[in-house]
Amino acid sequence: MGAPRGPATSCTIAVADKVFVDTNVLVYAFDASAGEKQHTARGLLTDLWGSGTGCLSVQVLQEFFVTVTRRVPQPLSAVAAADIVKDLSAWTIFAPRAEDVLEAIALHHRAQVSFWDALILHAAAELGCAALWSEDLNPGQRVRGVRITNPFLT
Repeated sequence: MGAPRGPATSCTIAVADKVFVDTNVLVYAFDASAGEKQHTARGLLTDLWGSGTGCLSVQVLQEFFVTVTRRVPQPLSAVAAADIVKDLSAWTIFAPRAEDVLEAIALHHRAQVSFWDALILHAAAELGCAALWSEDLNPGQRVRGVRITNPFLT
């Protein structure tokens, strides 16, 4: 089982716009119990594979691995999850340094979001992403120039 590829969905992006994908979107793409969200998430990831504009962070890859191997109703094997992480490693990946943790702490205070969400937002901004696809943050909000979008809202 690798990264999803197939028909695109209705959530379109400009070809040049980088998009940061939060953990929940990745998890839905590989969670057999996610129903319509799985279909939507797979289409979104397919769009990003086609455009080459998908961005992630080491944090997201770690959270993804733990979630799909332990926290979903039908967990993936560690081998299958590792294969997906390997495929996703072809995307632009943000690897935080100590300075990035300090920046995320400052953003946590300024934006009044959790530290982990601040680290995601910081990563998206540092990679120059136009959007962050997440179900966990306020859709429509802009933080450090990154537009937060909940791709599951109709």
